[in-house]
Amino acid sequence: MAEESDLEKTEQPSPRRIEQAREEGQVPQSRELSTFFVLITGVTSLWLMGGWFSARILDMMRRGFSFERDAVFDSAVMLQGFGELFTHTILSLAPLFGLLMFAAIAAPIMLGGFVFSSKVLSLKFDRMDPLKGLGRMFSVHGLAEMVKSVLKTLVIGTLGVIAVMREREHVYSLMSQSLQTAFPDFIQTILFAALLIILGLALVAAIDVPFQLWQYRRELRMTKDEVKREHKEQEGDPHLKARVRSLQREMARRRMMTEVPKADVVVTNPTHFSVALKYDADKMGAPVVVAKGRGEIAMKIREIAAEHKVPMLEAPPLARALHAHCELGETVPAALYTAVAEVMAYVYQLNAWLSHGGGARPQAPADLPVPTGMDPGPPPDEADEATTNGDGRRLAE
Repeated sequence: MAEESDLEKTEQPSPRRIEQAREEGQVPQSRELSTFFVLITGVTSLWLMGGWFSARILDMMRRGFSFERDAVFDSAVMLQGFGELFTHTILSLAPLFGLLMFAAIAAPIMLGGFVFSSKVLSLKFDRMDPLKGLGRMFSVHGLAEMVKSVLKTLVIGTLGVIAVMREREHVYSLMSQSLQTAFPDFIQTILFAALLIILGLALVAAIDVPFQLWQYRRELRMTKDEVKREHKEQEGDPHLKARVRSLQREMARRRMMTEVPKADVVVTNPTHFSVALKYDADKMGAPVVVAKGRGEIAMKIREIAAEHKVPMLEAPPLARALHAHCELGETVPAALYTAVAEVMAYVYQLNAWLSHGGGARPQAPADLPVPTGMDPGPPPDEADEATTNGDGRRLAE
């Protein structure tokens, strides 16, 4: 049952799935909406420019049926006249054709947005499969298209019959009128019938557009396995990401360790924290943290410092405060300036003593002033160690 549910397309399409469909040229389409836009554009154009079209058409008819008797027997003259009449017709209808073309392009863009995909033009032999064609004909989509066509025929047919019956006597009366009077009147009658048909198409489009949008998203639905796979592709394999983070931490640790030999001092507590500081009076306003760590990393910092003879000072509260409030490459906080200044002064005295090799060894600073709130306190395991003796037994309180 679990496998069957994973294979069922029950999940809504993700943005990535919709984007892939658009790249392949799959967008929601409604022929009824396109037909409605084209028809209403044509009717509106004829309504607004009906007088101009009537004049141009009457002029074309007058030119077409008016010629000299001798011209009938001269093919060159007749061809020339036909060419002029054809050019005049194309120029007269060009505005209408342009508006209709714009409407035919605008309607799909309004529904599915502008999409250009060369994949739609590629040859797909599965479209020529007669069995798949029959399957599409008898599918739910094919049944819906049939119902829609029947509904459209009934609605438009009914409105057409109403228009014809209503204007029947008026159309008969046009036969007794002159061409100049009857033609504009006839165009107005045609426009009235077209408006009724437009109303019918508007009803059909209002039903078809939501259905096409629903059908489009239904076809793009995904299985739970596809959703998981897509999420993994976008977010990346968790194991791989963990491995990458581990490698990044290791590289950062190695870079940090290369800075330890350049440090001026390493501030430590007994076992848990180590913070390496460097100060250059000509380039820095305050000492900078060049390495820090706890646990094994702290031990490694102390090993490298000992190997390169970098001075180390055991100051647990200061070490914990520096570790908690300083990031690599940052200067120490102003609240710790006094304590760090005492440490640096001790380091300079120690270096001077080591250089000259005489006199009493400088006394390491004790009770460094760490403000309240800066020291996070010892970790639980360190607190436990502080109350045990050397063999691990807890001391009496």
